[in-house]
Amino acid sequence: MPGPAQDLPLLLLAAAAEVTDAINDGCVAAGFTDIRPTHGFAFVRMAPSGATVGEIAEHLGVTKQAASQLVDELVKKDYAQRNPHPTDARAKLVTLTERGWACTRAADAAAARFTERWAATLGLEATVGLRNALARVVTPGRVRPSAW
Repeated sequence: MPGPAQDLPLLLLAAAAEVTDAINDGCVAAGFTDIRPTHGFAFVRMAPSGATVGEIAEHLGVTKQAASQLVDELVKKDYAQRNPHPTDARAKLVTLTERGWACTRAADAAAARFTERWAATLGLEATVGLRNALARVVTPGRVRPSAW
């Protein structure tokens, strides 16, 4: 017989998918129709002060080649730019453009609306309790796309 809360992993995965969809939908509604969730995961690593392609690759759990292709796409779409690295002449620092920051602000607003919806359903105390419980067991910074 299964133990209590055996479906917790599936519910957490479903919650992550709902958050990702809500943020992506908010970005699309704000006019950023040429991005996908993977771009947002890369934006997280580029903000606030930039990242190298290698750092983006590590953050996303992909090869440097895949991260380089993603950065090429973001540069082409004017969400990111390559800059000289301040301490490594061989590397480039990838930073968000104003368009990238505007998309990030739209994503932040969508995430806030998502949290407000959950708080309206669960109540503020339960929502804060859930947040605090997850903070005790989840490794910060491990936000990655599950698929490309």
